[in-house]
Amino acid sequence: MMKKILGVYGNNDGHWVGDGFPVRSLFSYDTLGRHASPFLLLDYAGPYRFDPAGRPRGVGTHPHRGFETVTIVYDGEVEHRDSTGQGGVIGPGDVQWMTAGGGILHQEYHSQGFTRTGGPFRMVQLWVNLPARDKMTTAGYQSIRDADIPVVALPDGAGQVRVIAGAFGGSKGPAHTFTPVNVWDMRLTHDADVTLDLPAGHTSMLVVLGGHVTVNGTQAAGEAEMVLLDREGAGVAVHADGDATMLVLTGEPIDEPIVGRGPFVMNSEAEIRQAIADFQGGRFGRMVPA
Repeated sequence: MMKKILGVYGNNDGHWVGDGFPVRSLFSYDTLGRHASPFLLLDYAGPYRFDPAGRPRGVGTHPHRGFETVTIVYDGEVEHRDSTGQGGVIGPGDVQWMTAGGGILHQEYHSQGFTRTGGPFRMVQLWVNLPARDKMTTAGYQSIRDADIPVVALPDGAGQVRVIAGAFGGSKGPAHTFTPVNVWDMRLTHDADVTLDLPAGHTSMLVVLGGHVTVNGTQAAGEAEMVLLDREGAGVAVHADGDATMLVLTGEPIDEPIVGRGPFVMNSEAEIRQAIADFQGGRFGRMVPA
């Protein structure tokens, strides 16, 4: 049985995160709540063209607790540093998977090279919730290079899938996840028809990043729109009306309360107050000068 379409979500009103990331929030736990679980938020940054600059644009040191951030770069370069001592530059095709866990400080800027040259910029940041048992896990960082992400060809020349997390077509993605999650970065060719097997019971989303598609023969979706599917059923049909880029997200729901405030997502107001107190008390570690 095919998964039913529950709704289409987009956002034409962008905002800036720092001075380096012009984003549109396509969904968040504030708007969809548990319907999106285990996913909390997706920001689509760009497409945007930056002029050359003398100093890197971005976001200075800030905290997180209780979830993971997944950054996928399509154009441009981002440099990351955090209080675990991890960091590095990710460019087109690369992925940064950061586990905030019990607390992390980090900063994200355009790389020095991209700052000097400027150019097109486009990326996605996805927030993935952690279950209560793992909310206070040790913070960590996975730097996943484009070359390390399996690529699976779709039948009949329909396109290809990069398997970032979970499994597709017999290939497993390199990302470690705390609960069952699939993150597939899909390119579809003009007029391609694909039927995707999606896990029954999983929250499932199709996030169109470029081009235009028709889902289950009836629902149109274009750039910067997310199609939310029912958890029941185990498949979805997609037709590419032209060349299209799409993120396919599925995840086992976390059936727990979601209480968030800014960069903290926990299970209760008391835990949020504790997170603020721990951050203000310096218990998230410290940034080591570069």
